[in-house]
Amino acid sequence: MIYTLAILFSLIAYFVIGHWAGRRVKHLDDYLVAGRNAPTFLILGTLVASYLSTSAFLGETGFAYQGYPFVMLIFAAISTSGCLLGALAFGRYLRRSGALTVPEFFGKRFASRRVQVIAGLTTVVGLGAYLLGVMQGAGIMFAELTGMPYWVGLVLVWLTYTGFILYSGSPGVLLTDTVMFVIFSVAALGGSLYIINDLGGWQGVIDGLSSQSQKPGIALWHGVIEGDGATFGSPGEALTWGLTLGLVWAAVLAASPWQASRYLMARNEHVVMRSAMLTAVALAIFYALMMMTGAAINLYDPGLDPERAMVWSALNILPPWLGVIILTGVFAAGLSSCSTFLSIIGFSLSNDILPASRSEAAAMRASRIAVLAAGLIALILALFQPPAVMAVVWFAATLFASSWGPVALMSIWSRRITAAGAGWGLAVGFVGNLVLSLMDQAGWVQLPVYLHPVVISTLLALAVILVASRLTRVSAAERDYLAFLHRHDERLEANWRKGSRRVAIFTMLSGIGVGVFLWHQYADTLAGMAERHGIPQGAVMGAYGLALGCAVMLLIAGAVGYRVTRPPREAGQVANAGELAE
Repeated sequence: MIYTLAILFSLIAYFVIGHWAGRRVKHLDDYLVAGRNAPTFLILGTLVASYLSTSAFLGETGFAYQGYPFVMLIFAAISTSGCLLGALAFGRYLRRSGALTVPEFFGKRFASRRVQVIAGLTTVVGLGAYLLGVMQGAGIMFAELTGMPYWVGLVLVWLTYTGFILYSGSPGVLLTDTVMFVIFSVAALGGSLYIINDLGGWQGVIDGLSSQSQKPGIALWHGVIEGDGATFGSPGEALTWGLTLGLVWAAVLAASPWQASRYLMARNEHVVMRSAMLTAVALAIFYALMMMTGAAINLYDPGLDPERAMVWSALNILPPWLGVIILTGVFAAGLSSCSTFLSIIGFSLSNDILPASRSEAAAMRASRIAVLAAGLIALILALFQPPAVMAVVWFAATLFASSWGPVALMSIWSRRITAAGAGWGLAVGFVGNLVLSLMDQAGWVQLPVYLHPVVISTLLALAVILVASRLTRVSAAERDYLAFLHRHDERLEANWRKGSRRVAIFTMLSGIGVGVFLWHQYADTLAGMAERHGIPQGAVMGAYGLALGCAVMLLIAGAVGYRVTRPPREAGQVANAGELAE
């Protein structure tokens, strides 16, 4: 009963918060991009909340429970680098453009309504699939906790986030995302520390995992590579998977519409960079704790359904008060992603695909109608499509790595890419990934780990961009817009630069802290019990390499951020006036 009341109360609270935020919505700019005035903490909250959904708490933690906690850490160490890559190489220029949506930015950059429509269509289809996955995760959570039917949970979840998005738009999403970010951060920290301490700390967990026989190798960096249930057949295959998917998700974090669009709401470019660095730190800590916790649940019961392992632990292991926080936190993660994805789908439908409205009032009305229509379609599909949270979410997310990734980066850093190249790159990267992924899932093709569908489709997209751009010419409008994007505003107040450098230093120190923690708590512990458990020396060295790699990625992110925010050598270059005030 306590869990049912907690979930219902949280639904009401988010609805009220969203509507309170909607009181500030007066213009289209307020509705779509929150007036472009969001501070660092709100952008941090919505970035993390948009990325971490029920897929992270149920699917990815379930993958760690299945036998691969440290493979997921390899994945996380690489993928979180995309936060800073996205901010420095794309996000700050996106913010400078003054666009209302990311597809609109592509339309402006290439002076092409066609490119904007193609980007808008990929947004609607790709995020529609992503929305389906996280809605199903929230529905599963609701059913597990309340005992009510799955469809009742879906409808209540849909009514909550659709209700406040219709009224408040981006301000509602921004504020509720941040509230949810705080809740599930406390939940992840509290739940992880309780379970790990209950099992004797990191040393006790690693010792226990090394002793059990159901999932041999789960405590090693490569995870389970023996038995019928093994996902990988060798350490090399596990490493290849972690590196390949890590790079893919780095591209997702750098350029996907649900991450990049958050930067359009930022107060200025320094907020973009600060929030990106802090997001990398938050995700690194989250994955270090949650993946170990997912594996540790095996010491209570190794025979659970992986995607329900975290829910089971909250109901059966944690004290009721902490279980309530954990489960409402997981539920909040799903709800935040639902609200983010639906808002982006609706905004893109009205702003990028449908004909332009004649007035601001008509544009806001069209956005709200688009949000409602998209939400209804997603609800119907979620009711009839069998749940597969992690599979659907990961499939949908990689679509943007192959289609948006190359075009986004080249739109800023290439003088030769043309509108034709961008349009064909978006289309081929998206459709190619979609077709190859469906063929792979159907068993029509057998692809090795290093030739994941996203890798092939990204290479195809790059080839098409190069060929189409070679056959066409860059227009004067495209050249002028690219030059505009690279005009720096040197009149930002000095305290913005100093603050950004402090955040960069904090990021580097966090990297050192994470690395030292993993070195001592994981690698040293594994080395100390290697002889007793027959752990190969190569696995021990891999553990030390994992600790070092996690540290290095955050060190590089902080160092690059520090370098980019150095004092200017030349003054007098000015971008747009909206960047000037804190």
